[in-house]
Amino acid sequence: MNSDNLRSLQAPIKDRYRAEPEAALITLTAHGRVDDPEGLSCSVETGRALVKAGLHPATGGDGSFACSGDMLLQALVACAGVTLRSVATAKNIRLRGGSVQAEGDLDFRGTLGVDRDAPVGFKNIRLRFDLDTDATLDETAVLQKLTERYCVVYQTLASGIKPVVEFHVQSDALSGE
Repeated sequence: MNSDNLRSLQAPIKDRYRAEPEAALITLTAHGRVDDPEGLSCSVETGRALVKAGLHPATGGDGSFACSGDMLLQALVACAGVTLRSVATAKNIRLRGGSVQAEGDLDFRGTLGVDRDAPVGFKNIRLRFDLDTDATLDETAVLQKLTERYCVVYQTLASGIKPVVEFHVQSDALSGE
């Protein structure tokens, strides 16, 4: 592909985003599982055995390659999940399982240069943990604090934008049973 081909490919997309700015606003997601009670791991669902990066369809890609935005969210999920598992293990907090999910909002007008005022990159990122554990509220607070503190991807992102984190715990200890 050369620059003319790229311009030709993206021209109708850019025209649409100029005419319909809301069409450029897309939320990407990533999801992982922290179900291995013996391992320090987080299984990230990528949907691909071999990951190749390419243009997102919102910028002219055909959808056959992974989007780097998706991969960034997947990296955050993987790092947060592994860090969570490591913290739980280090603090002797029993974690039977759970999931980690990241979502990010992009305005593709920025990356395509359609609107100079539109940001390039994620406008917002949300990180959510749904955990199956008997951890107390204090232990859950420690899990969140230390996962945020030691997750490399989270800290990298937090230096520019701070992801919103939610912990949803399924636990007998929290219900008083």
